[in-house]
Amino acid sequence: MTALRLTRPNRAFRRALAVAVLGLVCLLLAGCSSAKGSFQFQSGIFFNAIFGPDNQIKSGLLLTVTISIAAQFIGVVLGVFAALGKMSRVRPIRWFANVYVWVFRGTPLIVQLVFFYFGLGVAKIYLWPDITIGPVTIEGAIQAGIFALGLNEGAYMAEIVRAGILAVDTGQMEAARALGMTPGKAMRRIVLPQAARVIIPPLGNEFNNMLKTTSLLFVIGVVELYSTFNIKQGEDYRPFELYLACAVWFLLLTTIWGFIQSLIERRLARGTPGAAVGGGPSLRARMIGLRSNSGNQIGGRM
Repeated sequence: MTALRLTRPNRAFRRALAVAVLGLVCLLLAGCSSAKGSFQFQSGIFFNAIFGPDNQIKSGLLLTVTISIAAQFIGVVLGVFAALGKMSRVRPIRWFANVYVWVFRGTPLIVQLVFFYFGLGVAKIYLWPDITIGPVTIEGAIQAGIFALGLNEGAYMAEIVRAGILAVDTGQMEAARALGMTPGKAMRRIVLPQAARVIIPPLGNEFNNMLKTTSLLFVIGVVELYSTFNIKQGEDYRPFELYLACAVWFLLLTTIWGFIQSLIERRLARGTPGAAVGGGPSLRARMIGLRSNSGNQIGGRM
């Protein structure tokens, strides 16, 4: 029985890998066909964009990572406050938190982006002037993008944080109150640290999604990674090679983060009841959705 559990995921993994490699080979062979009028794959353009990126690509890559980290940080902070607000006994605070989550989860992110940047600017509510901090100048479009992404992310993090708090035994709060802690102090020192074990996995998935969502900032003129390749393909008119390279760069970013997230989860899972022998899913299990030591699939969004 154990042998069957071990072989089934391995066979499925090998089949999926073989199909992917075969599909890529067929695609390249079709693109490199020498028939008259057929598409000619320019491998030099593709490989140079990956292994020898110019300053434009490096700048777009750095901007994508920076925006993702800043927006995710804002989202986590807002998510904690929104989660506490949804659980508050004060009715106006609870209503405000629920409306915030309702609005930002119920409207498209791209609409939020154009509203905050173009809408607020045209209405003269806020013009998003450039901010200069030492040698660094933060353009208004970048500020608007971080602000909108952070607000949107906070609405989703609110439910994640709330679920993590509710997963902690209520006796923990009661014990902290019995020791003389205020509700706020008990929440900071007792409940939230224990809830972090539940919050971290979906938080990691949200950051994975944030890295890809930054590509929407092209609508407000932010030259991040996707916009950089969009501009370059407009100059060279090689959309196949350059958009493929863009996809590879995003795949590389999310794969690196998947490895970091796997390490964090495995470390947090050590010593917990029911934890896996290795302390959490391996990187292959996270990427492919298979465990090497059982027939179970890994849940979660990547």
